[in-house]
Amino acid sequence: MRLCCKPLSFRLHQPVSSVLKISVCLLMALPFFSCEKADEYDSSPVANFQTLWQILDERYCFFDYKAEVYNLDWYEVRRRYSKLVSEDMSQAGLFDVMARMLGELRDGHVNLISSFNVSHYNAFYLDYPHNFNSDLLQKTLGDYYRYVNGLYATILPDNIGYIYCGSFENSIGETALDEILQYVSFCHALIVDVRDNGGGSLDSSERLASRFTNSDLLTGYVCHKTGTGHSDFSDPEPVYLSAAVNHIRWQKPVAVLTNRRTFSAANDFVRCMRCTPQCVVVGDKSGGGSGLPMSQEMPNGWSVRFSACPTFDVDMEQTEFGIEPDVYATLTDADIFRGEDTILEKAREILNTPKEHKK
Repeated sequence: MRLCCKPLSFRLHQPVSSVLKISVCLLMALPFFSCEKADEYDSSPVANFQTLWQILDERYCFFDYKAEVYNLDWYEVRRRYSKLVSEDMSQAGLFDVMARMLGELRDGHVNLISSFNVSHYNAFYLDYPHNFNSDLLQKTLGDYYRYVNGLYATILPDNIGYIYCGSFENSIGETALDEILQYVSFCHALIVDVRDNGGGSLDSSERLASRFTNSDLLTGYVCHKTGTGHSDFSDPEPVYLSAAVNHIRWQKPVAVLTNRRTFSAANDFVRCMRCTPQCVVVGDKSGGGSGLPMSQEMPNGWSVRFSACPTFDVDMEQTEFGIEPDVYATLTDADIFRGEDTILEKAREILNTPKEHKK
């Protein structure tokens, strides 16, 4: 388990406002969404440790799943870390203990936020091959490419369109998507590369995915906490991807490139795209991050951000720990030295073989 602490830097986003269209930002970095405020200030390390543990115990959404996957025992975690907390410890020391305890959840959406530090769980990508190289991206784009609203696009020599989307943090507008898709409209196939996309706005990821369906498409389910027990959830509610009926939509084969840093809203984009019949996912397993996050303030003024609502794919399978690609491909140091993006090349091979991209 790797846990990283960095200086405080965050933006505040709005709370979840809808079930079927989940308009909430999911970032691998620092932001958090709705926040419940503590009633009064209490600097007691023991009291704040217990409050933090209880907030997660009552409101975190993946306890049952993670107990199944890697035997997470939240009560054992409390016993182990509570021994490290004392009333005379420093604020920095308390933050370190709490951050390490939260790291036991193995969740990139869980952050402890103070006035002097923010904790991160990064092992979901640091412990795996990168499978992306920015120099190779620049080589792929070449000297003549389009850049619109955070999207980079070019046309490859075999008449395959290529779009790189490195983040959903900024809003991607409908006009930008129309311009990009018009630019590649004469291509016989398209590659959408979301490697190293750490997430952002679900509105943006869904807006992009909506260009690949002609009708409303069932893409998964969402549940909501109904009580303080680890298993207290509502029945699954369907989540639909709405077609962009008044805009340009892609009708031909498409490949989506992923790596372990494809996280949060980008992971959700992959989940949606896998439901479209013309899509094949190529690369490494995505990074996951399928819980819709919220935050709550603690008595000492710190905040904790955590996954509160689990989302599932169309088969009611968890995607919290990532989505398997349809075709695995890797990018080695030797490939980078040769200047060859082997994941991109595998996608081109598939798209240039008509039968290969059909599911």
